[in-house]
Amino acid sequence: MQIYLDTANISHIREAAAWGILSGVTTNPSLLAKEDPNVDVKERIREIHSLVGGHLSVEVISTETDGMVREAHEILEWFPEATIKIPMIPTGLGAVKRLSDENIPTNVTLIFNPVQALAANNAGATYVSVFLGRIDDIGMSSSAILEEITGIWYTHNLESQIIAASIRTPLHIIESAKLGAHIATVPYNTLKQSLQHPLTDKGVQLFLDDYAKMQTEIAKLKG
Repeated sequence: MQIYLDTANISHIREAAAWGILSGVTTNPSLLAKEDPNVDVKERIREIHSLVGGHLSVEVISTETDGMVREAHEILEWFPEATIKIPMIPTGLGAVKRLSDENIPTNVTLIFNPVQALAANNAGATYVSVFLGRIDDIGMSSSAILEEITGIWYTHNLESQIIAASIRTPLHIIESAKLGAHIATVPYNTLKQSLQHPLTDKGVQLFLDDYAKMQTEIAKLKG
């Protein structure tokens, strides 16, 4: 399962990119505004891609089919590597179909149930983003819904890649991998937390302490 970083924070992206585990980044207007409401979106997007490469979704803000398609072409003029992120609404599906016919990659976002995921696939989406945390927020089981979606995918050998989004905890990452999601897009803090373990920290410190003791003994023998 590939890992994307879900953020627009440049310092976090730069640090996580250095770990060598990222295959892409996802952003949205809310994440961009959170970092800097006055940000030059075009410059920020290009800077993010220069740090990570790979997948980078850029979201449209129109809600009508023609507007989404027009925005997609405008985005591709200044950032040809973009995957166009489109909301899971009927007009969005129409835009996905038209962009798919032009071989333009799309990421259908804000998916919360299997029918939405299936509809996005049938419209030609390259990626379908299932929002796990927000599903849990309304008292439903994100694991159960993701399992239904992946079961449909592997039964019918569907082409769209499933992105597990709205990741809140390390357990979401584990469940996404176990259930067969192709990608998990993870906030910086959650990803960093997932990579840490107190026994790892204790083990590293023990190795360092033992090495320091060894060097002290060697110095005594030489002294």
